[in-house]
Amino acid sequence: MKLTEYIINDIKPLNNDSKISDLQELFNQLTYSHIPVRDKNNTYLGSFSETDAHCFEGGKLLSEYAYALEDFHVRDTTIWLDVLEAFAKNATNIMPVLNDRNVYLGYYELNDVIGLFNETPFFFEAGGILVVEKGLTDYSFSEISQIVESNNGKLLGAFVSKIKNDVVQITLKISNSSLNDITQTFRRYSYNIVFGHEGDSYNESLKERSDYLKKYLDI
Repeated sequence: MKLTEYIINDIKPLNNDSKISDLQELFNQLTYSHIPVRDKNNTYLGSFSETDAHCFEGGKLLSEYAYALEDFHVRDTTIWLDVLEAFAKNATNIMPVLNDRNVYLGYYELNDVIGLFNETPFFFEAGGILVVEKGLTDYSFSEISQIVESNNGKLLGAFVSKIKNDVVQITLKISNSSLNDITQTFRRYSYNIVFGHEGDSYNESLKERSDYLKKYLDI
């Protein structure tokens, strides 16, 4: 399913000539952290945060507080991982979506994008989790793939889960093979094994941890 199928238009963005009281009332009715604003040509101008909105004078126009607009958004061509990153970077639970002409198309909700993450084979396919680490300049994903596949394993997913003091940790989801042989091969290639587990319990734990965005953002 295309991510654009998750674009929502239930809440229309306010026009920049609307009153601040309209913005404040909208926040009182909704649980969104931000409300998008557009001009009369449907061009996206930015979003006001709920925290800022309640500090403004209700009788004034949104245009008088244009300096407080936060200009975060994604395009309708942005992949879901980059959309997820945009949510985290901007501490929001609503993400405006624009086309290549900056026309506002709608918005994504954080819960929908996290739900897509949970539906990937990385989570629902059976397999083992392996976390390895190596020097930041010494590892390569081509080498990691070669190690897994040379032991008859298949990579269901891999991502950099931590970087600290020039050491990088990579989390792998592997199917079709015992982790023991793969683990020993990683050690021969000077990778440190941080974690190795076969079965579904750790997989379920990862699903629960995918909610970290909601807890981290506290929204």
